[in-house]
Amino acid sequence: MSVTTSGYELKSGKRFMRSAVELLSSMRFAIALLVVLAIASIVGTVLTQDDPYPNYVNQFGPFWADIFRALSLYTVYSAWWFMLILGFLIVSISLCVLRNAPKMIADMKSWKDKVREGSLRAFHHKAEYAISDSRANVAARLGALSGKLGYRYVVRETGGATLIAAKRGALTKIGYIFAHLAIVVICIGGLMDSNLPIKFQMWLFGKSPINTSAVINDIAPEHRLSQSNPTFRGYAWVPEGQHVSTAILNQPNGSLIQDLPFSIELNKFIVDYYSTGMPKLFASDIVVIDHKTGARIPARVEVNKPFEYDGVAIYQSSFQDGGSQMSMTAWPMVGDSAKTAPFGGAIGSSAPLGASMPGVTGQTVEFADFRAINVENITNGSGENDARGVAAHRSLKEAFDERLGSGAKTSNPQNLRNVGPSVQYKVRGTDGQAREFNNYMLPVDVNGERLFLAGMRTTPNDPFRYLRIPADSQGTVKEWMLLRAALENPTLRAQAAHRFAQRSVADTNAMLREHLEESAARVLTLFAGAADSDGQPQAGQPVGGFQAIATFIDRSVPKGEQEKAASLLLRMLEGASWDLWQLAREQAGEPDAKADAQSSRFVQTSINAMSDSFLYGSPVYLQLDSFKQVQASVFQLTRAPGKKVVYVGSLLLVLGILSMFYVRERRLWFWVKDAATGATVVMAMSTARKTLDFDKEFAQTRDAVGAVLGTPPQEATASGEHTVAAQATGSPDHIR
Repeated sequence: MSVTTSGYELKSGKRFMRSAVELLSSMRFAIALLVVLAIASIVGTVLTQDDPYPNYVNQFGPFWADIFRALSLYTVYSAWWFMLILGFLIVSISLCVLRNAPKMIADMKSWKDKVREGSLRAFHHKAEYAISDSRANVAARLGALSGKLGYRYVVRETGGATLIAAKRGALTKIGYIFAHLAIVVICIGGLMDSNLPIKFQMWLFGKSPINTSAVINDIAPEHRLSQSNPTFRGYAWVPEGQHVSTAILNQPNGSLIQDLPFSIELNKFIVDYYSTGMPKLFASDIVVIDHKTGARIPARVEVNKPFEYDGVAIYQSSFQDGGSQMSMTAWPMVGDSAKTAPFGGAIGSSAPLGASMPGVTGQTVEFADFRAINVENITNGSGENDARGVAAHRSLKEAFDERLGSGAKTSNPQNLRNVGPSVQYKVRGTDGQAREFNNYMLPVDVNGERLFLAGMRTTPNDPFRYLRIPADSQGTVKEWMLLRAALENPTLRAQAAHRFAQRSVADTNAMLREHLEESAARVLTLFAGAADSDGQPQAGQPVGGFQAIATFIDRSVPKGEQEKAASLLLRMLEGASWDLWQLAREQAGEPDAKADAQSSRFVQTSINAMSDSFLYGSPVYLQLDSFKQVQASVFQLTRAPGKKVVYVGSLLLVLGILSMFYVRERRLWFWVKDAATGATVVMAMSTARKTLDFDKEFAQTRDAVGAVLGTPPQEATASGEHTVAAQATGSPDHIR
């Protein structure tokens, strides 16, 4: 047999058909298909699969997102062209095996006993012996030696001579067959577990995805797959104490409903944590209820530890909130009132704000998610506490150090801490637009100061930007809310400016005191957003905080004096805010705060938070007071009959590779003929792969033969019967 890259060559038929069959069964075609599959698999590994289409638009832009979708790069492993390549690869390799396997098996069974003395003398590895014994005795001793060396052999009498043909390791050819069959079997298993059966049902039986939000029990049969569906991969969302009997199969243009032969009831979702607060175990205690027998089978599903029932494997995919109950306090963020109202709801539901805050109309709160534990890295790149986790600038060396060496190290400081529960919700206005908020229940220690973090973002792809509300001595937001409400009250602003001027300027300088009072009142009014930089009332969305003061300075103060004016106005703002805080406490029936460093820091942080509150974008701040958590597990349900087929193919591949690399075919011949003083022996040896190990083995075999015959080998010479060695042994038999 000779190595060739060509395929089947039909003896008859049209030229096009002959060329097509030859190409389909050729090695070059199969290699090309394997290369394309490898590239497609790389794309499918690098590019996240089956994400919502808007995610790809945000990542690549609308132009490339449409092109990638047209090429089915978001669903590579279920794309029609991927399946087509697999089909062609199966056909190509199958034809190759059918073409070469019979020849290999025949060659493996052959003893290659049609050789002559001249052929053996033409071998590279050969030896010759002269023995003073009969031909029969010599042949018997050589046959026994061949068996002892692990060879199987036959003895042939031909032309007055005895030929002993022996072989060892002929099963190496089985390795080539197994390796190629393994690719076929693995590809067949992959097709069995693909969505090809589902595509056939959609083409032949009119099944179609549904893209509307409807109750599962009300979905029509044309959108549902039967329990006998041979293969599927879907997801099921199960809250604690509830059960489901269907799985959702995501499709590019909707979802299919897969009916299950059983129901899954979730008793409890379990999360175990490390000492740092990071989770180390996700598990679900479930009960599988068989629809036919009614049997209830308890089981536990953990990550990488699925439970299989009736051919369906249940995997722990993720977990979500299952409808936790939130009890909250609504604090107004507009107006001069600090009056609160109770507010609440369940995750996944919505509630109108007007029911709790009469001044707010047409806005609805949509509860999105709840997390009882939040493990955050609250350091920045310099190691300083910062709830945002802002990364500092790194040098090129630091960037390399992070990626080289130990996989466990990092150049960024880590300060992982559980910062407590958080609730995520949206506030949707009458125009249908919504802002998303993420509020933490407990204050977080940032730079030694306790702050309530209230996150906000306008789109789901943006990171949360946090409003940092200082916690008071009781660990609440009450003091800040009182100060914010007082800032909105023009009477209290005027009183605070008067107090600030009274305690800042002596009685002897009434004109300076009056001027300072007027300036402090102007600063408070600007900061509250009650007037613009020209002193006129603002219409629409007010502009306040530091932005309003900066605008006033830019318009009213010469460039060379702006820095000095800003410093003066900020000192006036801080001093007047102190008096404003005291007035707010007096109205609430509380004593004046002590003038110490802690109170001063509270005022400074409060000023920063009030300035940021103009960008918060919500009429209320919802503070989480208590909750009743309900967990939900997300299970991946798969029926994969091709999995066992792939296992068989993998076993064939391992056996084939081991056989090809570690089993060496060797052939051994002895030509024994009579001589004047006894008998002569010509020994020859061959292998499919010439290696240094084979040279050593030949030398050992040659010496062993000499020891058995009792004579050293002589120098072998070629006789007149010159034939090519390949006529006796054949070339190495490769499928491709």
